[in-house]
Amino acid sequence: MSDMAQTGKESSSPKKAFGLLSMVLFSVSAILVADTVGASAAIGVSGLTFWLILGVAFFIPYGFVTAELGSAWPDEGGIYVWVREAFGPLWGTVTAWLYWVNVALWAPSVFVLFTGTLKATFMPNLSGMAEMAIVLVMIWLMVLVGILPMRLSKWIPNLSAALKVIVLLVLGIGGLAYMLKNGSANSFALSAFIPTFNMDSLGFMPVIIYSLMGFELMSSAGDAIRDPKRDVPKMILLAGGAILFVYMFSTFGILAAIPLKDVSIVTGIADALKISFDSMLSGWGWLYSAIIVGLLFTFFGNMVTWSIGANHSIAATGMDKTAPGVFGHESKRFGTPDYAFYLMGAIATVVTVVNYTLFASNESIFWTIFALSSVVFLLPYLLMFPALVVLRKKFPEQHRPYKVPLGDAGAWIWTILCEAGIVLTLFLFFYAVPEGTPKALYWGITGIGTLASIAVGVWLYYHAKNKTARAVA
Repeated sequence: MSDMAQTGKESSSPKKAFGLLSMVLFSVSAILVADTVGASAAIGVSGLTFWLILGVAFFIPYGFVTAELGSAWPDEGGIYVWVREAFGPLWGTVTAWLYWVNVALWAPSVFVLFTGTLKATFMPNLSGMAEMAIVLVMIWLMVLVGILPMRLSKWIPNLSAALKVIVLLVLGIGGLAYMLKNGSANSFALSAFIPTFNMDSLGFMPVIIYSLMGFELMSSAGDAIRDPKRDVPKMILLAGGAILFVYMFSTFGILAAIPLKDVSIVTGIADALKISFDSMLSGWGWLYSAIIVGLLFTFFGNMVTWSIGANHSIAATGMDKTAPGVFGHESKRFGTPDYAFYLMGAIATVVTVVNYTLFASNESIFWTIFALSSVVFLLPYLLMFPALVVLRKKFPEQHRPYKVPLGDAGAWIWTILCEAGIVLTLFLFFYAVPEGTPKALYWGITGIGTLASIAVGVWLYYHAKNKTARAVA
């Protein structure tokens, strides 16, 4: 999941700011994340084949769908507006809520990675309580930075995007250099690329689709694209190709240096970089440390970016009065949705404390929180993709600067492919529990957490609706 540096009020500017190059760069920085690369490598070499299959069957169609929706309804609120227009304000509000609360649920898992990497590299004697304390500090630092005006906070996601690309490319180059000198830690024979469908690979496969989400961020700026009909298809192919390459190259870097059985979903990147540097640049420990610091910053920057975007999205529901006005409350000093940020921090704090209390290992803590946040995050897409077909029927005269290939038949084809990808991913999150994670606790947290998240979204809508009706009466 993905940077949203330009999301919010600034994205509604009518200026035609995005040419092809800027669109490609924005999309790469929006979708590329480092926190799932370790889990991607845990699939094994056959995971590289899954990247290619899902890139063609899901990622590119996903780009087509969001490009048409974003160019036709380029309003602030993005996915909330599309679902609201297609299925009504109730489901629009639920969508915005799930999109928002997912970040509150996701942040702890990213900061578990932050703390695990920090411990593995610089502070090996950290206790479990100290790790939890660091996670909580990072959550509230994210909140404080997010409340700042965009002109101050936007440099963090911008710098994070550049560092992500650098760190992940160094990871791939380091793995390649290690393999050329010492041989590969895993076999890259053609037979190793044949997809396997055992529990070990299926358990982590949803990470691939999750890592590809974020195309709607660029597409929601449709009114700022200079020539969407010409440039959007090129952007999808160029940005999609670049993103797939970096993901696959960095995954290869881990597998080239670390035997599959030793790959950690929490410290995989740091472990692979350490092995590569010890082998190739043993006297360059300072450079290794600098790269790890850059990696840590990308974890923080990624969460700052998503928190900014999610809070501006939920703020639209407060302003529409389809959710309690607390979400639309803006800081008098900064003009940002401050109460929404505080609520996000409070939820993330509770999730952190509960999971550190229930689980013994960082891997179980990370995966359980990650799975819950991922399921909640992916649910809105179950409505977003069909919105393409519904909106074509409801608003045939709506100006669409970009339309998906193959006309009305294409709209159905791309929608079905994308919907199938989301349904498969949601199924696998519940069905394939990674080894070492207590199944009962895992299913209890993800299942009850998901149902509770949906219920709260529905309650928020009816609470706001009844309050508005009483005010009118």
